Amino acid sequence: MEKSVNKVSVWCIVSLASIPLIMTLGNSMLIPVLPILEDKVGITSFQSSMIITSYSVAAIFLIPVAGYLSDRFGRKKVILPSLIFALIGGLIAGFASWKMDEPYMMIIVGRILQGIGAAGAMPIVLPLVGDLYKDDDEKTSSCLGIIETSNTFGKVLAPILGSVFAAFLWFLPFFSISALSLISIALIFFFVKAPKEEDEPVKFKEFLSNTKKVFKVEGKWLYTVFLNGVLVMLILFSMLFFLSENLESAHDIKGIKKGFVLAIPLLLLCIASFISGRKIKGNLKTIKKYMVFCLIGMSISVIFVGFTSKKLILLLVVTSIVGIAIGALLPALDAIITENIEKELRGTISSFYSSARFIGVAAGPPIMSLAMKNFLNASYILAGVLGAILLFIVFKCIKVDEIEKTNKTT
Repeated sequence: MEKSVNKVSVWCIVSLASIPLIMTLGNSMLIPVLPILEDKVGITSFQSSMIITSYSVAAIFLIPVAGYLSDRFGRKKVILPSLIFALIGGLIAGFASWKMDEPYMMIIVGRILQGIGAAGAMPIVLPLVGDLYKDDDEKTSSCLGIIETSNTFGKVLAPILGSVFAAFLWFLPFFSISALSLISIALIFFFVKAPKEEDEPVKFKEFLSNTKKVFKVEGKWLYTVFLNGVLVMLILFSMLFFLSENLESAHDIKGIKKGFVLAIPLLLLCIASFISGRKIKGNLKTIKKYMVFCLIGMSISVIFVGFTSKKLILLLVVTSIVGIAIGALLPALDAIITENIEKELRGTISSFYSSARFIGVAAGPPIMSLAMKNFLNASYILAGVLGAILLFIVFKCIKVDEIEKTNKTT
């Protein structure tokens, strides 16, 4: 096992971490630019939210397909073409914004292509990490922490870079995603050496049977993790969409300054994610403790987002606490999925989890665009209630002893 661990170079980890970083930038970089986009393209707040949602909806439906293909044909063979889709999607959205008088529909087309790219790239990183480190849970958890930190660091950079790029040209963020995707393609091609498959790929009929068996045996805790993924991404992206609009409308904070203010809760989310990934170390009891404490922190703090919307410092404090809770929770969710599913189905199961996360990403902005006019406080109170319900489900459905016993018998 030590020999396999030594083969994972620093550049390999950097290359893998580049994927969630770039895919996150591809979505989150546009959030601070949406009010500008509304003005330049002549669209409503709800229509601008669909620029985020179209990316995520495409990913939701294609992620499970990409997961199966990665299990069947290999991780790298799926990741590289997917990054090319992301590159092409950015070019289409960018050129449409630059050259067309009414570019909205072509922007959506480009965003859908980027979502297809995200579906085949970002979710496949998690099972690939598990493949590289094989049965070393501590090394896997540590690397997953780096991957999730890269994801959250992308969220920190996104509002700053998006605002900076838009200050030069409002459509420049679209082109920047293509350039970053090209860098990631080169890194993955040269530095990621996926483990060679010794066994014959599982046939589709057998694959379906095995997948059904996993959900039958492990379904109780798997569905609970999926629900966590949906809710935390729903809360995070609805909160970011609201912050972007609120900083301009209520506090007159615009442009690059707004990007830096948006980055404050996201920076704390990133730090929490990094620390959490280092502390978990593949221990199921620790993972469950993190889930419980993070859900408590998120559920209580999110209630106050609407009530503090007019008071900037309090708003940033509350959203930062929400960010810390979510940041610490995400590596725990990654680890429990990656470390407790057999390699043959790891790509597929983790892709279902990633798909669940994208449901939250897709739903957050349009829901908030409708709710923040008349139901702002009620929507965040509801989010807190849903968090409390999910906490109860975690206690009820994630039984450490049962999961460990199942792992020993498979």
